[in-house]
Amino acid sequence: MNFSIIGGDARSVALIRLLEEAGHQIYVYGFTTHIFSKSIIVCSCIEEAVQKSSIVIGPVPCSQDQVTLFAPFHQGDPIELDILFSLLSDHQTFMAGQLTIAMQKKINPLVYTVDLLEREELAVWNAIPTAEGAIQIAMEEQPITIHQSCSLVLGFGRCGKILSHMLKGLGANVSVAVRNSKDAAYISAYGYQPIILQDLKREIHRFQFIYNTIPHMILDHRLLLYVNKDCLIIDLASKPGGVDYEAAEKLGLNAMLCLSLPGKVAPTTAGWIIKETVLNICEEMRGDK
Repeated sequence: MNFSIIGGDARSVALIRLLEEAGHQIYVYGFTTHIFSKSIIVCSCIEEAVQKSSIVIGPVPCSQDQVTLFAPFHQGDPIELDILFSLLSDHQTFMAGQLTIAMQKKINPLVYTVDLLEREELAVWNAIPTAEGAIQIAMEEQPITIHQSCSLVLGFGRCGKILSHMLKGLGANVSVAVRNSKDAAYISAYGYQPIILQDLKREIHRFQFIYNTIPHMILDHRLLLYVNKDCLIIDLASKPGGVDYEAAEKLGLNAMLCLSLPGKVAPTTAGWIIKETVLNICEEMRGDK
């Protein structure tokens, strides 16, 4: 198969190499500062890159400002989303991460679009380097061990489940805060201490590490007042995160918004995850024909 890969970070560079090693023809654009093997065709313009393949793969995330493509290795004028979307033609496939509704409305309706971050296999696999990256940051930032620490995980979705499992494996005393009693029952069954979010105010003072995975404002000013001053808050939720950072700074709390950890701590693994997801999608597309 032919793939055109446009923009992206170290994950996309790994994806390019892995797809090429699997025998696919790869066309790239938006990687000015990177040197590829001779079998990978570097396109001179975005028009050429889009036209070369029926499957076009954008970055994860597609954009950080909703106007230009996320392309940290690209030099020159930013790649405008509107230009990229206008070049996609009938019956092409466009895949990228965090394809908002506004973005999808700008794309030809006859183009098959896939938000890679909505794929279950990618979301589950991505939770692994995200959790490992969060633990790495915790180890680097605090003068204490994870072992025997009081660690709180906010949320029990994909990332919350895997992070809780890893923390317990390192010997942490793990509590998990959720909204409902059903999730609390599962948390208890896994051997963690369940906390209902509405009861968090009276419990939060005892934690040395807090990891947020809930993509909504959870740690607001009122709740941050009860957080231990020596606690490290690691926010893994999508931007803008789930922490009132202005309030945290005023209170002298160490709160960190840690986005795109898979691409930062394990780009090769993250590239493999994207590759497997892309090939799964291609297999499904063939099956639908």
